[in-house]
Amino acid sequence: MTKDSNKSNKGEKPETTKADSLRLQKFIAEAGLCSRRKAEEWITEGQVTVNGKVAQLGMRANPNDDNVRVNGRQVRPRILEKVSLIMHKPRGFACTNDDPHAERIVFDLLPKPYAKHRLFCAGRLDKDSEGLLVITDDGALAHRLTHPSSEVTKVYALKLSRPLEPDHVPLLEKGRKVEGEFLRIDKVLPAKSNKRLPKRVEVEMGHGKKREIRRLFATFGYTVERLQRVNIGRFSIRNLSLGQVRELTQAEIDLLFA
Repeated sequence: MTKDSNKSNKGEKPETTKADSLRLQKFIAEAGLCSRRKAEEWITEGQVTVNGKVAQLGMRANPNDDNVRVNGRQVRPRILEKVSLIMHKPRGFACTNDDPHAERIVFDLLPKPYAKHRLFCAGRLDKDSEGLLVITDDGALAHRLTHPSSEVTKVYALKLSRPLEPDHVPLLEKGRKVEGEFLRIDKVLPAKSNKRLPKRVEVEMGHGKKREIRRLFATFGYTVERLQRVNIGRFSIRNLSLGQVRELTQAEIDLLFA
């Protein structure tokens, strides 16, 4: 092969890379046809073709080069600018967009203009909890925010069923196995008004497992009667009223990691 043959001809498409392509189920989901899970079902059932050939799970497709069809209909992902929102989540709302049994979900609180985005929660709060919640369609931001290696500290304000016993603080920070899963509080901080309200306590977490705080406190005989996430990084809940949702600026996103 000559040196000149390595050069692209004028008008020729540049070579695409894996970074330009999407997993096929994501490609279909971002076209607005369905969820990724449903797209996987369609692929498994042979309803999807790529460049005329029946697709298989694990395949990738490039929006610029590949012809993707579902039951003969060509689909293209919608190219939208990434958006990230911050919400002061009220109690009683589930952090899901695919649970038909959830009566109320956080996405019901979003302004209509955001309906065109395929948003998800970056670090969930359970239905009975409240506080700061990041909602985004930026997968890289969500991964960075939730991965333990990023060391993004979240602070939670708790109301317990009884005053916290001092001897339990080091044990909560040491952690223990609960139903085969190791649970631990990074740091236990008495709430500022602890003398007047001894059932109040704050905890810091740089990680998070499903209902970890509630489950761990329960093993020491406490019921967490109220759980509110008050900080993510240096971003404080003081900036938001209950139920308020607004778009994050880049400066505010930086605060999440400060």
